[in-house]
Amino acid sequence: MYIDGSAAHFGRQIRDKHPASFIHHPESTRPMPTRRQFITAAASAVAGASVRAQEAAAEPVFDIHQHTHYHARETDEQLILHQKNMLGAGGRSILLPSGSPQNMPSTHMGRSNGLAAKTGGNAECMRVAKAYPDLFLFGANEVTDLPNARDEIEKYLKLGAVIIAEQKFAVECDSAENQKLYELAAAYRVPILLHFQHKTYNLGYDRFYKMLEKFPRTNFIGHAQCFWGNIDKNHDQTQNYPKGSVTPGGITDRYLSDYPNIFADMSAGSGLNALERDEEHTRGFLGRHQDKILYGSDCADLLGRGPGCQGAGTIAAIRRLSPDKKVERKILFENSKKLFRL
Repeated sequence: MYIDGSAAHFGRQIRDKHPASFIHHPESTRPMPTRRQFITAAASAVAGASVRAQEAAAEPVFDIHQHTHYHARETDEQLILHQKNMLGAGGRSILLPSGSPQNMPSTHMGRSNGLAAKTGGNAECMRVAKAYPDLFLFGANEVTDLPNARDEIEKYLKLGAVIIAEQKFAVECDSAENQKLYELAAAYRVPILLHFQHKTYNLGYDRFYKMLEKFPRTNFIGHAQCFWGNIDKNHDQTQNYPKGSVTPGGITDRYLSDYPNIFADMSAGSGLNALERDEEHTRGFLGRHQDKILYGSDCADLLGRGPGCQGAGTIAAIRRLSPDKKVERKILFENSKKLFRL
């Protein structure tokens, strides 16, 4: 918890603890607290903050999907402030790098460089994670169909990367190039995270079950618009952020039910939209797939709190809509702890 050091905020803390001493009077006759009251209230406020910090540390949140240099969030300091505010005490994130800048069809002739969001690459994510090991882990990535993609990713896996991600390129999800990376993920016992977006990234989601079957030792993590839109059996594939009620039995629902090696990344606006569009369905979905859902933020906000922070909104939605506390803790921490062997 952040404690505001301003006199006004501190006064509010004291008044909350000792309301009888602060009955409203005209300004000229308003009594001041005694020295004993002030010291007692101050000590109580500090103790209360310490208890709340301990409670937050006892219920850590693990974020599997974060980026450096994300849109306007350019500095390490901004990244750290955002994380601490959003995740609270004990929170950690995995920094997912972009591939190298390339002018080729799979990067939409350069328009999708930096994951189309100005994000940092392998060396940058590793640097930050090594500098702040209590806060960050890092992934490894490269443009899928570059001839040296496998070698580049393996280089960073050997240096400690815990995931291949974020694979966000205009390639078929069952392409020969993708399959090389699926094999690599299994060999290094790390998950691979795919951004599925209709006619844009990792194409052919309806065929992806073939990869789940072909690579049973590979742990896949699904993410983004196509993945989350397809919780609905009646999903219109042209809609990236569908609204309204959900008919269970969509492709994503079936994949999560039928294949033990696919997990769901709850991050970004697509994940939050899926949580909020039909809350009755969401409660059942979270209960049904409680061992497969992972919290991620993929949030470019600067502050880490308030209505502008989508990552904080996703945490709040998970807490509100989880069937019980056990499911909430699985999604916010326990599932990632198990998958990433934390």
